Amino acid sequence: MVSLEQLQVSFEMAEDFANEYQCRVNLNLYDSPSCISLATQAALGRHVQILSATQIDKALGVHLCEDGYSCWLAVSDLAGLEKAQTRYQAIQLSPDQIQERIPAVIAFTRAAMQQPNYYLWGGTVGPNYDCSGLMQAAFAASGIWLPRDSYQQEAFTQRIEFDRLQPGDLVFFAKTEKVNHVGLYLGDGSYIHSSGQNTGRNGIAIDQLSDRGDAIAQSYYQQLKSAGRVVTSYSPPKSVVK
Repeated sequence: MVSLEQLQVSFEMAEDFANEYQCRVNLNLYDSPSCISLATQAALGRHVQILSATQIDKALGVHLCEDGYSCWLAVSDLAGLEKAQTRYQAIQLSPDQIQERIPAVIAFTRAAMQQPNYYLWGGTVGPNYDCSGLMQAAFAASGIWLPRDSYQQEAFTQRIEFDRLQPGDLVFFAKTEKVNHVGLYLGDGSYIHSSGQNTGRNGIAIDQLSDRGDAIAQSYYQQLKSAGRVVTSYSPPKSVVK
C-alpha cells in the first residue's frame, strides 16, 4: 500500500526503480488529471511507472510498463499499488511460440463473450471491454503483450492480405484513414469483437466479414481496412521503463 507522502520520499531518495509499482487490485486509469473519462485499466499484478510525485488536480501521471501507455492515476487509488520487488522485463517470444498460444487467445475471447458484458470505453479488465482492450487482455492472458489502442495494434502487427487470414489474426476497421476498431479473426469468415452501443452490439459478439450479414455486420464490413498477424510480444521503448 502506497501513500502520496511515501511516494514523494522515494522520489527524493532516488532509489533504484523507486517509481515502479505493481497493482494490488484492478485499477481504473484516466485520460486527464481530472479523472473523469476512463482511458484504460490496469489488472492485478501489472507494473506501473509513476512519472512524478507532484499531484496535478486529482492525479499523478503514469506509464504502464507492459505497453508503455501514458495515462493518469487518481491519487485516491495509490493504496492499490505496492512497490515492485523487481523491475519489469519484457518477454521475448518467437512467431512459432505465439502461434502455439493462439488457441488459448481465441478461447479467452469466447469465454468472455459468455459472461454478461457491455462495451466499456477504456475497458481492459473483464467483464466489460472496448475493442482493443479485449484484444490486449486476450493475448496478455497467454503472456503476449500488444499495444493498447487499435491503431497502435495495427502498426505493431505484421501486415497480411485478407486472403491469407488465419485464426488469431487481427482485423482492423476505420471510418477514415486512422484505425478505430479491431477484432480477432476466428476462421471461416468470422471474427469476434467488442463493439459499442450506438453502432455495434454493445459488447462482445461474433460477426461475419461479409456484406450479407445484418445492418451492423454490413456496416463494419464496409469499414474493413487491413489485417495483421501478431509475430512478437510488445516491448516498450527503454526510455519508458527506467
